[in-house]
Amino acid sequence: MNSITPNPLLGIGLHAIGALFAATCYTPQKKVRGWSWQTYWLTQASFCWFLLPILGAWLTIPDLLAVLREAPTNAMWHSFFLGAAYGIGGTAFGISIRYIGFSLTYAIAVGLSSVLGTLIPPLVKGTLGEVLHKAGADWVMAGIAVGVLGIACAGGAGWLKEKDLAAQKCRGEFSLMKGLLLSLLAGVLSAVYGFALEAGTPIADVASAHGAGVFRGNVVYIFSNTGAFLTTAIYCLWLHARHKTIGELVELPAGSERKALPVNFVMAAITGLFWYGQFFFYNLGHVKLGERFAFSSWAIHMIMLVLFSTLLGVILREWRQCRRLTHTTVGLAIFILVAAVLLLTYGNHIGDVAGK
Repeated sequence: MNSITPNPLLGIGLHAIGALFAATCYTPQKKVRGWSWQTYWLTQASFCWFLLPILGAWLTIPDLLAVLREAPTNAMWHSFFLGAAYGIGGTAFGISIRYIGFSLTYAIAVGLSSVLGTLIPPLVKGTLGEVLHKAGADWVMAGIAVGVLGIACAGGAGWLKEKDLAAQKCRGEFSLMKGLLLSLLAGVLSAVYGFALEAGTPIADVASAHGAGVFRGNVVYIFSNTGAFLTTAIYCLWLHARHKTIGELVELPAGSERKALPVNFVMAAITGLFWYGQFFFYNLGHVKLGERFAFSSWAIHMIMLVLFSTLLGVILREWRQCRRLTHTTVGLAIFILVAAVLLLTYGNHIGDVAGK
């Protein structure tokens, strides 16, 4: 079975790489021309939720076909259907970005997901009390609490941003109410993804028996991510049928946009690659984190994601038309989120030392 030596510091570093991929995966969308949202979203989803998970498992899981034959069928179906629920959340997430921007969407959706996806799995399994009595658990829980505070601070900055843009009459598509509802839906359903991975653990165990090592979790993505692709594809194809936009995949309107078709596919592929990179490094980070505080993987990943996405919003100048108070709030949110990551890191380190 899985005999991998834990290394929490390396695990957190790998989580950071995955979070950075997740925070930047939507930036290529700004270079897309002449495509409707559903065309872009379906194309990138084809890469991140269908093609790349299969390719990644094929390249990293020894005897993949044998693993799939030996793995329990019920685990495959459970992971698939939970992934399908996550796909609905991912679609809501993408639409929310149009209304409230990168930073606020990540703050609300990922913040809610970090709390639910971290605490509910051990609570359901009845192991939360045992986990909380381990050495370093108090630091880990403090890190989660501080992370939630930082996420709330980032959300407060978004509220201030809405007021600033309303005062300057330059809101564009900005709509806090629409974005908030979509972000809440995305947050709840994104937390389900942790259950999809948990449901696929028996499949990963079979992969470990075949020598998959740290890549054991990649086989689960075949089911959790294709489930997400199914619900995404259904929604996007419905939009295509409604707006008659499926032809955008092969031809753009006359003019300069026609030349943008190859660029659009490249940008969608990069988005898909970055989003899959999130899953790839999350799995590596989760495995190297060890079993003592494995439940904190989701919180570490999500808090880092909010941190990097907030920094990305600053780099992309999403806050350039805001007041000094708003800028100060964003800076405070970044400071708190960094503190949360340090607390989580220290707690996992103490747990690792105590377990040796």
